[in-house]
Amino acid sequence: MPLSSPFVSGTMEIEKNWIDYNGHLNMAYYNVLFDRGAEEVLDLLGIGSAYAAERRHTIYTSEIHVCYVRELHLGSQVKVSFQLLDSDEKRLHAYQEIRHVDGWLAATSESMSLHVNMEGPRVAPFPEDVAAKVAAFQEAHRHLPRPERAGRTIGIRRRGNADINLKK
Repeated sequence: MPLSSPFVSGTMEIEKNWIDYNGHLNMAYYNVLFDRGAEEVLDLLGIGSAYAAERRHTIYTSEIHVCYVRELHLGSQVKVSFQLLDSDEKRLHAYQEIRHVDGWLAATSESMSLHVNMEGPRVAPFPEDVAAKVAAFQEAHRHLPRPERAGRTIGIRRRGNADINLKK
């Protein structure tokens, strides 16, 4: 299993039907790009679509936080990076970036994914062979610095009195 650190997807191109009435990539399709980049990683780990079909286990996203940094337009070519920040016997905590092929940052995504037995469906531990691949992938990413944008929260920053009651 090739373990680039962080993993970088193949090049993807923004498609015509992904462009919204503002003339840029619709927000939903940033998630399509992140998903396609993650699918390349899941295939490397042996937990992609073939795994779901054959072993009746899969990966569900339980939480995701996307930050839109710079607009993408029709024909833009991008790559998606994937850094495994943490994992345990049932979960993957990942950070991804969409970068234009010229190198500038377009968007970031931080997600928590669950390993799921499709029979339930219910969260289940990774089988030993998959757990070993996840551990090797995480070890390859352990030396990477924690991304500055990882762990961000959403909120309105207020100046002055933080206790202002807006529900008067």
